Amino acid sequence: MNNTKIGFIGSGKMAGAIIRGLVKTGFAKSENLMATQAEPEGVEEKSKALGIKIILDNKELVEWADVIFVATKPNQVEGVLGEICRYVNSDKLVVSIAAGVTTAKLESNLPDNTRVIRVMPNTPALVGEGMSGMFGGKYALSEDINFVKNLLSTIGECIVVETEPQLDIVTAISGSGPAFFYKVINEIARAGEKLGMDYEKALLLSIQTAIGSAKMAKNREISMEQLISNVATKGGCTAVGVDRMNDYDTEKLFYDVISDTTKKACELGK
Repeated sequence: MNNTKIGFIGSGKMAGAIIRGLVKTGFAKSENLMATQAEPEGVEEKSKALGIKIILDNKELVEWADVIFVATKPNQVEGVLGEICRYVNSDKLVVSIAAGVTTAKLESNLPDNTRVIRVMPNTPALVGEGMSGMFGGKYALSEDINFVKNLLSTIGECIVVETEPQLDIVTAISGSGPAFFYKVINEIARAGEKLGMDYEKALLLSIQTAIGSAKMAKNREISMEQLISNVATKGGCTAVGVDRMNDYDTEKLFYDVISDTTKKACELGK
């Protein structure tokens, strides 16, 4: 438990997931957390749901907080930074979870030498299984990086990338990735339905198989290729399915999916 005051400009789903993770794991006390929202409607309800104070004034939050999370939509970031700029000083760390907004853009809209960190989280953070990537700006300290990495580990896993453009790849793999995995899970279930199985049963088979396979992959002591070979024994039914995937060149398919998504993520930051 630490006594760092952590504020969130924006209290939407992603900010809420992080806040719940911080409280649940004991990383931060509720009294050391605060968030803002734009409209007065529902403030009391959200405050009760998250167990923290919710206010309407971004400037008040920035003056209070040691670490400020900018958790707004990307097109709102510049306006928010202009609003809070004069209240940010060298003692404060600014963390952005807005997709595509570069550290250079954050720094250019804040006082000189402001410590900033850019983070790309993903929606499975809502169930404590998030995957975040992060990159520190030119003035961020190693202790800032370690603090935010530990903070984000309360909602799942976190990596620090070597270069900022790699965050666009993070966006494609883990930020957009849930939609790709949902599509694969659903299409496997639909195939089962077309072959005569009840859709909900086929979907459960697909979901639980994905969960189990992901856990085995995460805890592996062998290569991914060996994991595949262990199931797809020569001459067996799994090998037939893997061969069909190879016929359709799924390696190229997924490369194209991630490549195109990465390019789009890069465009968002311009």
